[in-house]
Formats: sequence, C-alpha cells, structure tokens
Amino acid sequence: MDYPEKIRINEVVLRDGLQLEKKIVSVDEKVQLFNRLKNAGIESFEFGSFVHPARVPQMANSGELYSEIKQTAGSTTLIALVPNLKGAERAAQLGVKKINYVFSASDTHNLQNVQKSTLQSIEELQQINDFCLENTLSLDVSLATSFGCPFEGQIPNERVQSIVQQITQFEIDVLTLADTTGMANPKGVFQLVSLVCSEFPNQKFNLHFHNTRGMGLSNILAGINAGVTSFDTALGGLGGCPFAPGATGNVCTEDVVHLLHSMGMQTNVDLNKLIGVSALLEEIVGHKNSSYLLKAGPYDKKYPVPVSS
Repeated sequence: MDYPEKIRINEVVLRDGLQLEKKIVSVDEKVQLFNRLKNAGIESFEFGSFVHPARVPQMANSGELYSEIKQTAGSTTLIALVPNLKGAERAAQLGVKKINYVFSASDTHNLQNVQKSTLQSIEELQQINDFCLENTLSLDVSLATSFGCPFEGQIPNERVQSIVQQITQFEIDVLTLADTTGMANPKGVFQLVSLVCSEFPNQKFNLHFHNTRGMGLSNILAGINAGVTSFDTALGGLGGCPFAPGATGNVCTEDVVHLLHSMGMQTNVDLNKLIGVSALLEEIVGHKNSSYLLKAGPYDKKYPVPVSS
C-alpha cells in the first residue's frame, strides 16, 4: 500500500511519561528534556497537566514549567492536559493556548480517574467548550480506554462511535482515541479507526497507544493503514495511567520514529539526537527505559548510540 509522506509526533514524556515515576522530576530537568527534544525536531508537546497535586504529584510543577518553556517555544505546540473545567481555567490563567480534555469511554475507568461517569464528563465538555470559545483556547479531547478497559474489558465500537458523535458537536481541534492500558490489537484498531474516520471525515484524529503487551508499533501501523497520521509517543517508552492496574509505558518515541523512517515516512525528527535525549532521560529518572533503539541502534547503523555515563 501507499503510506503517507509525513507522520505527526506529539511527544508526551513530560506528562504521561513522567507521571508514574517515583522521582519528582524538577522543572530544570524537564526544561532540559524539552530543549533537547525541541532541538531534535519535536514540534508538539503535551508538557504537563493541571490536576490536583495530591492525585498526581509529579505534575504539580506544570505551571512553573510552562512559564519557563513558553519563552523559547516559538511555533512549537504546547498542550496541557486537563481533567475538568477547573483545570482549563488554571491553564488559561497561565496563558496556555491549547488544552486536552480527557475522559474515558468506560464508566468504571472514568469514575476511577475523574470521579464522574462518562455522561457527566461529556456534560462538562459543554462547559469547557464554551469556556475555550470565550477565552480563545484551542480544545483537544482524548477518549481514554477506547480500545478496552482493565475493569470492563472490551469497549464496543458502537459505544465509542456514539461518544465520538457527541464530541464532534463541539469545537474540537484534535480528537484522540487512547489505548490506555495496552489492550488494543491491530485488527481491532483498524476496524474502529476506519469506522470513525469514515463517519467523521472532517474531524482530525490522533491515536495514543501503550506498549503494555508489546503491540504498540503494530497498532500504530494499523492506525496508519486506517487513515490516521498523528500519534502520541513518549521518549524512552515511559509512562502509564496511575488509575489502572498493571499500567506500563507508552509507545517509545525513538522506536516509532525509527519504524516510520525505515518505511519511508518522515517526521522532521533527527533520530540521532533523539537517541541522545533518551540516554539523558535515563540519567534523570535514574533507571533504564524501554527503548530498543537506545540498546541496539538503528538497523542501518547510521545513527551511533551514545553511551550514558
């Protein structure tokens, strides 16, 4: 088949990647990662979240981080995750221009995550949409557990389709379907993504996969085959959902970029520089990450792997 020429990478290591780390990564360390990733060619970041610090203490410095990186961001897209209207208001106070409102297709997971039913979160989306229109904020939405829930099991495609239909009534820029705990498989991804892309052709879709069961890269290819050209990834494969049992990391940015480049799809990302930032990430968090590229290097050996000190 003919693959697209370019794939958009939205880097989520500063938010999803670090939220399960035992170490509270400092603002200075996050700024260092941001600058290095930006220098490597990353053009879009989910830099943090405005949630209660008692629930996700690793994100308590997101406001301070934004104040630091917005000065040098230039045309780079900076996105803040928000779980509710209060989070959107906090983001707006700091001058954030783009937010990502997240809720779950699964009622059980949504209750665990934001203490609301899915219907209640959709009702709050109306308020957030109105707030964003009044304050010139760009609004994205992420629908967690779109491909399966650790509590409820498989989520029917018809339920996801119905929720997407309700979401698209609002002024949404990018709508992300998220595989929150790595339950997706390529066949299911292709079927669901083909369905929503066909039914909602004017909506921009993004996909968010976790590599919990080792199927992240194959699910990305299935998403591309179904027509999506935008994906969340996390440097070093870090991350996971704090409110789902057995959660593990996201698809690894450098592994995804290597896959895409090897198949002739471009990302505007310098893979050599990206591998270097992955080595720095290991130093900052104090443990090895799950990057295959950091261990083995690209198959064509064009990009030497730096040795982490």
